[in-house]
Amino acid sequence: MAKKSAVEKNEHRRKLAKNYSGKRARLKALVQNKELPIEERFAAVLKLAELPRNSAKVRIRNRCEVTGRPRAFYRKLKMSRIALRELGSQGQVPGLVKSSW
Repeated sequence: MAKKSAVEKNEHRRKLAKNYSGKRARLKALVQNKELPIEERFAAVLKLAELPRNSAKVRIRNRCEVTGRPRAFYRKLKMSRIALRELGSQGQVPGLVKSSW
């Protein structure tokens, strides 16, 4: 099991990213618009820099929903390889056939 503080920090980042996604997208569109004057684009860059760093989607870490493990994460299943193996052994993952001989 991962540290509870690490899991909570990641959840906080998810909330911030969701809240600021619209504002961040608008500012990025202004920055990338080559037709605007350079002063407006630079002002948009400064506004973007003022936003909280944890509101960037890039800072969210994929973590296992069962254990909170940050590595060996399967996106499709939203869990780590270890949790998948344990649940597969118990027969709780539909469609998963775990071989053993």
